[in-house]
Amino acid sequence: MSDFQVLIKLLDPELPLPKYSKGGDAGADIVSRIDITLAPGERALVPTGISIALPDGYVALVHPRSGLAIKHGVTMVNAPGTVDAGFRGELQCIMINHDPHESVTFKRGDRIAQLVFQKVERAEFVEVEELPGSGRGTGGFGSTGRQ
Repeated sequence: MSDFQVLIKLLDPELPLPKYSKGGDAGADIVSRIDITLAPGERALVPTGISIALPDGYVALVHPRSGLAIKHGVTMVNAPGTVDAGFRGELQCIMINHDPHESVTFKRGDRIAQLVFQKVERAEFVEVEELPGSGRGTGGFGSTGRQ
């Protein structure tokens, strides 16, 4: 059962549709459209072979795969990537290999990321002279100390 429909165009009909691997998964796996090797420290834009149309009021967030991170040191530079409802281009992932010694190779069809969908709240921005106080104030970047 789904909560809404995502229209999808397969730019490469030999690749699979995004797929939830297990019941209850939040993210649907997406794959690489190309063969690519990332040297240590290298990053690249990796196409997925799909474009989507989301209903207004939704966003697709492209998350890295935890298995790639722990096994190979591979993640996404801008995680999560944001796919706005109005975007119709090919979904691509900015992948990076953080392993200091080993290259990693992705073959066409390998799972590289996952799509998570969320409803979007739109804000009205109201300029004020002063913000209301809070218990935290302006403290940030480690200001709460170690626990």
